[in-house]
Amino acid sequence: MVEGTPGVPHGHAQEGPAGAPLRLAVLDRDSGFLQVLGKRLDRLGWEHRVLASPVSSDALVSMRLSAIVVDLAILGPQAWEWLERTCAALPGLGVVVCTGQSTVAQRVRGLRAGADDWVTKPCHPEEVIARVESVVRRRRRAEARVDVEPVVAGEVEIRADQFQAFVGGRSVDLTRREFELIELLAAARGRVLEREEIYQRVWGYAMARGDRSVDVFVRKLRQKLEKASPNWRYIHTHFGIGYRFAPEPVEGAEVVTPLAEAVAREAAESAEAVEAAADPAASVYR
Repeated sequence: MVEGTPGVPHGHAQEGPAGAPLRLAVLDRDSGFLQVLGKRLDRLGWEHRVLASPVSSDALVSMRLSAIVVDLAILGPQAWEWLERTCAALPGLGVVVCTGQSTVAQRVRGLRAGADDWVTKPCHPEEVIARVESVVRRRRRAEARVDVEPVVAGEVEIRADQFQAFVGGRSVDLTRREFELIELLAAARGRVLEREEIYQRVWGYAMARGDRSVDVFVRKLRQKLEKASPNWRYIHTHFGIGYRFAPEPVEGAEVVTPLAEAVAREAAESAEAVEAAADPAASVYR
């Protein structure tokens, strides 16, 4: 890893999820951490460089970075100002804070200032790399969502451009993680997804043995969907394997899909128009 201000990146570019090379800057002075992290980045083929001191937003733009890992401790009193300014000026830059012990208030402040993730030292470089990959992957997904058409399943409309699902035009009020989960499940088109695959693709790194995060979030998502759309069942459990997304009406329930509702509305409006044309006087007093 090359130390200093913007210089020639070290290593060979690795193609990222969207085909662009992953470029990483690390703002840190912990030589031991940098050495171990650098070796792993070299093996991955990432372009990367070390910044011994904070640089301007313009300098960061010129580096064409995918993400930056920053230890706020080395920035001193200007840390928060630098973080807010950088995140505001480069909304497409993934920012991972990797610093020493901190309070809940400090972590919340950093995330609200624009940081995408926060890792506490001491930490394993592999975790830092996994979190950077996750941040970059989420940002590239967000960029790709802009022109994606809504997905309609049962009564639910999944809007990737708004990171939200709707039933009858009303938000299901999903969290970011819940939305990423329903988006992944719906994209599988009825295929069963194993828990490990879900965790890897939503959380961004391998699932630890005994981790029940997927089950917890599926349960929350299922509850919200069934509350908003009680006549449908969307997520089906395959015990010992994982989950499958397939909208199925509850037996005996009256089913109205968004498409059927739109057709009925259009038919009613057409009927009113025909009636008004046949009797103009009636439309005046309606």
